[in-house]
Amino acid sequence: MKLITLSEKEIIITLIALALLLLFAYVFGTLMEKIKGPRVVGEILGGMILGGSCLFILLPDLSNAVFFAYPEEGKVLNIFYQLGLIFLMFLSGYNTDIKVDKSNARIISLVFLGATVIPMAGSIPFFEMFRESFIGSINNDLAYKLVFAIGVAITSIPVISKIFFDMGIMNTKFSNTVLTVSTFQDLCLWILLNVATKIASAGEIKLWEMVIICAVTIGIFAAIALIARFIKQVKNEWKPNTFYTLSFVVLLLVSGLLYWAGINIMYSAFVVGYLIKAVFGTAETTKTRMHYLENIAFSFFIPVYFALVGIQLNVVHDFSVVRFLMFFGIAFGLEFAGTWLMLLPSKLTMRTRLNFAVTINARGGPGIVLATVAYSYNIISLEFFTVLILTTMVSSMTAGYWLRLQQKRDPEQFNIMK
Repeated sequence: MKLITLSEKEIIITLIALALLLLFAYVFGTLMEKIKGPRVVGEILGGMILGGSCLFILLPDLSNAVFFAYPEEGKVLNIFYQLGLIFLMFLSGYNTDIKVDKSNARIISLVFLGATVIPMAGSIPFFEMFRESFIGSINNDLAYKLVFAIGVAITSIPVISKIFFDMGIMNTKFSNTVLTVSTFQDLCLWILLNVATKIASAGEIKLWEMVIICAVTIGIFAAIALIARFIKQVKNEWKPNTFYTLSFVVLLLVSGLLYWAGINIMYSAFVVGYLIKAVFGTAETTKTRMHYLENIAFSFFIPVYFALVGIQLNVVHDFSVVRFLMFFGIAFGLEFAGTWLMLLPSKLTMRTRLNFAVTINARGGPGIVLATVAYSYNIISLEFFTVLILTTMVSSMTAGYWLRLQQKRDPEQFNIMK
């Protein structure tokens, strides 16, 4: 058997394209960190500079020569795009930690309802307002509405965690509440996104099929949670290459098997990451090995993924600034108002309620995953894809700058939530 391969010239062009994507992601990601913004925003901006928002307009011949040099180049780059998404979700699953502090359960419940249920319900009247411009080529109304509602309510664990670490307020009552809410919220929204992609794939879906998909999706995670509680964690005495090889085999095999059960690759990778944590626990050896994997993934695959997200954005054509501002205002406003209103019965101060309402709006990585998965299934249009990414970028930066401003005003306010 002989494999069909690219020509040497095509391979070189692909390597150059990857190098440029990685370089621009690194440079703009680093610059964004210098101004205290989320690195992911800079990595997307780096891709935008190389794509339809800049280079393709200013130097179309150069852009074509690098990123459209041969017919299959887009498919080859998409492999790295998918690998970046898989590693991002795999590591997100491994780092997911659900711990409900009973003394803080009421606040967690209030914030969850305010940041998830109220915004999603509040988005319903706006579905038709944006439908013509935002719905994808498959023209599936239900899938589009689900993505719209998710886009309004989603929150980012990685971006918020990075901000908390940088500010030195990780493991405070405030940060633990936000991260716990975000974890529950993301699990619910990943399930809904999985339903939306299944609807998109099948064309239409009956109620009982939706119930089965939700039950299977929840059941898989619940089964792993039971494993984490009852199984005796495996002693990690394997060699590093054995650990990594078996982890990758499980990741790829489970992703393939769950696909046939109606579970998309994004959620499958997340589940496998959580499974690895359930089986091997958080022993120092495992944490060290996963840390090395994170370094590799966040040095190559994930920045390339974010840069390829940015390269697809087109803020010059097929984009309305007015519709973006309207959607951003609706999404940010609903999540802010929902969180604020639900916390009114609590004994928290106005400043703390404000901090929750703004912080929970950071959409970060999950917002980007939502946009890229929905766009790849043609659930949403290019314009809505662009709007979701820009909403993610602006909301994440807003949350970061807000929290740093509040800390500057009162350095101790996050240490004791009141």
